[in-house]
Amino acid sequence: MQKDAYTLILDAIDEGVYRPGDRLVESELAERFGVSRTPVREALQRLETQQMLARDGRSLIVASLDHNQLAELYIVRAELEALAAQLAAKHAAPEEVRVLQNMIDEDRGQLDDPEALSRANRRFHHQIHLASHNRYLVQQLDLVHRSMALLATTSLAVKGRGEAALDEHQAIVDAIREGNGDAAASALRAHISRAFETRLTLDAAHHGTAGHWAEAL
Repeated sequence: MQKDAYTLILDAIDEGVYRPGDRLVESELAERFGVSRTPVREALQRLETQQMLARDGRSLIVASLDHNQLAELYIVRAELEALAAQLAAKHAAPEEVRVLQNMIDEDRGQLDDPEALSRANRRFHHQIHLASHNRYLVQQLDLVHRSMALLATTSLAVKGRGEAALDEHQAIVDAIREGNGDAAASALRAHISRAFETRLTLDAAHHGTAGHWAEAL
């Protein structure tokens, strides 16, 4: 199925082709994606309405998150992700649990590549969302993760964070495998809390300014 202009632009932001602060030009996007300017214009208007894009004078740029927005996003994400893990412990099929385990095992081979690990991380979390078997929760988490695309670099590049994150992933999967919903939710919350703490530490190291960091759980 051919992707529409909205999805193409959103995917490009999610993949880091366009990062916070980058200017998006209608004609350049139309040429890049091989579509006409009208659907690009409509897609840009939709993304601006969703606060994925912001105005800089007459230009549209990829939006960024300030410190308060980041904190608010993590609060919501922690609760929704914890619920997904809790439901996955109840509803996930054995095959889904094996897929999650295989992801962790494969991701350990990417510890020297933070960007690849970050992409793998997104796939892992999305798989937990799907394992919850709750379409409405998946939809809400998709919106949250869309906002996470407005973060520009990965804290998985911090020494030791990648390995620690995978150990945290393992604790989550172990609890899901055991059918322990409370433990799965607790492990997921702890995982996101540690990731947020890493992000705040990075922020403080950059002269106390609000950092713009990519999804790194």
